Amino acid sequence: MSKISRRLSSLSLIAASIVVFGGCASQPTATAPTGSAANSASPAANQQGLKAVRVQLSFLKQSLDAPLIVAMNKGYFAQEGLNVSYERGFGNADTISKLGTGKFDLSFSDMYNALEFNEKNPNDKVIAVAVTQSRAPFAILTLKEKGINSPKDLVGKKLGAPTGDGPRKLFPVLAKEVGFDPKSVEWTTMEPRLRESFLLQGQVDAISGFSTSALPSLLKGGKKLEDINIFYYNDNGMDFYGNAILAKASFVEQNPDTVRAFVKAYMRGLQDVLKDPTAGLDAVMASDDSKLMDREAEKVRLQVALERMFISPEVEQIGLGSVDPARLEKTLKQTAEGFGLKTTPSVADIYTDKFLPPKEQRTLPSDRKPLS
Repeated sequence: MSKISRRLSSLSLIAASIVVFGGCASQPTATAPTGSAANSASPAANQQGLKAVRVQLSFLKQSLDAPLIVAMNKGYFAQEGLNVSYERGFGNADTISKLGTGKFDLSFSDMYNALEFNEKNPNDKVIAVAVTQSRAPFAILTLKEKGINSPKDLVGKKLGAPTGDGPRKLFPVLAKEVGFDPKSVEWTTMEPRLRESFLLQGQVDAISGFSTSALPSLLKGGKKLEDINIFYYNDNGMDFYGNAILAKASFVEQNPDTVRAFVKAYMRGLQDVLKDPTAGLDAVMASDDSKLMDREAEKVRLQVALERMFISPEVEQIGLGSVDPARLEKTLKQTAEGFGLKTTPSVADIYTDKFLPPKEQRTLPSDRKPLS
């Protein structure tokens, strides 16, 4: 049994009764500061002289947002002269669209989905100023009872996902990497909230999506970790990065100090969460004014992130927030193919490391506690 299986299997029975997405507060914990214009090119300053920075999450607030919450609670942003507020997101496409309109200054989202926005808006591009997740949670999930024990076993099967699902759009590239015809599977489309139900009810044989979203829902539905097969894209020729801190290129150009300060404070919060993930989880739970978030669901989610997304051999070498240019270039080519982009963006088109703190300020903590 793998390390992640050992840690998560003990959560399966508890997680069987969780409410996953309903628990992530639909009402934002913080809203944009009063008086800050939606299309302002420069953040406003409050009475304390702190610059207001409006941030949108990728989706409902989750344990994956612990670094932001911890950095806010400990005053890291204030120490950098920032007054940070945030609102929930509605998925990567919506998050990037709202970032593009100027409603938010920074967003947490998938830079690969930003490539489509950039192609449609070449004079108003979005870029990543730091990568918060070294590996993406893109995955195909199925139940072992289906007899699908490798990606090649998907041939002739029925898969389910919403139309705009990123892993679904990239599936033809995955199939090519693994070595089978992507047209050999049949796709069923449903609303995002029904995806796991379709799998549990046997209406599809497998689903594509983010493991951090689908896995807790399947456990809630009565399955145990040992009942589920997860095929990560990263393990099958598509070594994608996860979410990043995104901003409009124009905002970055006009507010370089603000961007640099935000990234620095966020990295401190991320390091704290890696040192003591239990404290990070507790901070997220305490920030939930609705009191609807389920701690066990968020614990499952954060455990997956710790072992699959935040920490990797690459991060050990190059530090938090950075990328391997060759790896990113390969995934950009795969995205261009999967999304049907007209041209393949370069690394410089979507990512810059000029706002990262020095490497010694974003190293992985050596004294990391387990999540409990």
